[in-house]
Amino acid sequence: MNRLWFENGGLDQIDAELLATLATDGRITIADLARKVGMSPPSVAERIKRLEEAQVILGYGARINPAALGLPLAVHIRVRPMPGQLGKLAALLNKLPAIVECDRITGDDCFVARAHVASVQELEKLIDQIIPLGTTNTAIIQSSPVERRLLQSSPVERRLRPIPRVT
Repeated sequence: MNRLWFENGGLDQIDAELLATLATDGRITIADLARKVGMSPPSVAERIKRLEEAQVILGYGARINPAALGLPLAVHIRVRPMPGQLGKLAALLNKLPAIVECDRITGDDCFVARAHVASVQELEKLIDQIIPLGTTNTAIIQSSPVERRLLQSSPVERRLRPIPRVT
């Protein structure tokens, strides 16, 4: 099926359960997923394929502990570009290996980037690469009481469609 199926019909409760399970265990087998939702493996595989084609599922990956790789310091860097430097700054942030994600935002700053570095000295070197193109405001992340997770029920439930009854 194509993306139109999701755009017009939304997700049903089985899709939501598949997404929640895959978000917590992306390595689960199709057979185990099928048992969990009470469907046949081919039906589950087809649903997953449709979710991928509709770009509801964007990919699968391992969660890596940066501290285990020698990068114990996590930071948020808010960046305000100098006049006329927005594009160059976005390109620079994209090239810097310490930057693991970056969002363009509204407000006084244009970007909020998340970075992982080995030390405060390495953070200083990272900031020094950015400041020719913009001003920065950095916050060291002390802890993450809420880890990245699947959207909670209300936004997902609004998109759910009822499962048609077979008569």
